[in-house]
Amino acid sequence: MIRIYVDADGCPVKQEICKVAARCGVEAVFVANTWMRIGEGAGAKMVVVDGDFNAADDWIAGQAVANDIVITADIPLAARCLAKGAVVLDPRGGAFSENTIGQALATRELMSHLRDQGQVGGGPAPFEKRHRSRFLQRLDETIQSALRKKP
Repeated sequence: MIRIYVDADGCPVKQEICKVAARCGVEAVFVANTWMRIGEGAGAKMVVVDGDFNAADDWIAGQAVANDIVITADIPLAARCLAKGAVVLDPRGGAFSENTIGQALATRELMSHLRDQGQVGGGPAPFEKRHRSRFLQRLDETIQSALRKKP
């Protein structure tokens, strides 16, 4: 069974994931360190994990298998899930791949270093309507592709 694992902390597209998952008949598992309200839909469930800051990431990486879909903006988590054969999307509709994850990790490290030195500030650009639209399209395409590959 194909599952969608969602790094739920800070995910701006929870309701959209629930709707698409229900329409496509796949399970959506939202994972976080604290309980939160998720969108409604058949097959949507919330998993609360105890532990340190990375406990939710560790749980997702431990569960994801080939052909599962992981939704996260966390680049190290994306790398771990890609290594297990999962498909990884970010909430803005981008996709991580074996070809792009190395550069994403390097850029993350560089930006962290520059922030630590005070050379850059701020965070990601605001989430916009176009990001939601692009995410919905990418998620639907990814689920349909995964369902075609399903044994």
